[in-house]
Amino acid sequence: MDKNAKIFVAGHRGMVGSAIVRCLQAKDYRNVITRTHSELDLTCQQAVREFFKNEKIDEVYLAAAKVGGIYANNTYPAEFIYQNLMIEANVIHEAYSAGVGRVLFLGSSCIYPRLAKQPIKEEYLLSDHLEPTNEPYAIAKIAGIKLCESYNRQYGADFRSLMPTNLYGPDDNYHPENSHVIPGLIKRFHEAKMSGASEVLIWGTGRPLREFLYVDDLARACIHVMEVPRNLYDAVQGKCASHLNVGSGEEIRISELAALVAETVGYTGEIAYDLSKPDGTPRKLLDTRLLNQLGWSATTSLREGLKHSYVAYKLKNNFLEDVTWK
Repeated sequence: MDKNAKIFVAGHRGMVGSAIVRCLQAKDYRNVITRTHSELDLTCQQAVREFFKNEKIDEVYLAAAKVGGIYANNTYPAEFIYQNLMIEANVIHEAYSAGVGRVLFLGSSCIYPRLAKQPIKEEYLLSDHLEPTNEPYAIAKIAGIKLCESYNRQYGADFRSLMPTNLYGPDDNYHPENSHVIPGLIKRFHEAKMSGASEVLIWGTGRPLREFLYVDDLARACIHVMEVPRNLYDAVQGKCASHLNVGSGEEIRISELAALVAETVGYTGEIAYDLSKPDGTPRKLLDTRLLNQLGWSATTSLREGLKHSYVAYKLKNNFLEDVTWK
């Protein structure tokens, strides 16, 4: 790939987008373009059209999205489906219209059926019912996959899609209600440690199994996939000609994850479970063999990634009592 290519990273302030920017710069890509929401509203088609017309972009990493955990998805379903549909449709269509050479669309493992056979293969898409708690978001992400697939089929575009498993890492969202599980646990256990709380309450039963991927591993996967020649990318996809899974290949129970986060943070109190709250999907492990065939695999262990994430959380929030690990 041309190190001077003009690359637009949409969503560069988010956890995924910021990791992609870091990794592009580390690989000496010298022309990375970003825009804040105030500079470019991706839900506005005219604004997106003018941006691509003026900037002459070569490649796009579409990491911009409205995201959140179970509570946020349940509370704001209209926002989740509308904003994500608008962002995807505008960026993908206007990128095509402006002659952008390559686009990478990022989705989510929630696109798969709630009770999909494990580990989940790409071909299981649209084979059964979705998880109700995040169905609007999942439908929007499925639409993004199909947009890329359709532009490839009809126009010969080179638009690629990656579906990552549950992500965590620096620049995560630590909102007390709208966050995903790992940042939510980090914040809760840190606050409990600092206040001396004797107990931390976790949503659900703690029994569901989840797979987690450190965000910098995902960023490296994104760049790796964009650097792969199209003939190799198409050949690996085989009968699933639309997207590839990205994951660590390892899963852990939420109860075990909670204990590991508590250990990482240094919280020594009790962990209890609120059985009135939903568990979500019982199990969600991605089959990543297709991406592995292209030469990528995750390298950051969950324990190591949690340590990096906790340090990043403390730095972000000016909790400077201890930001090193012995």
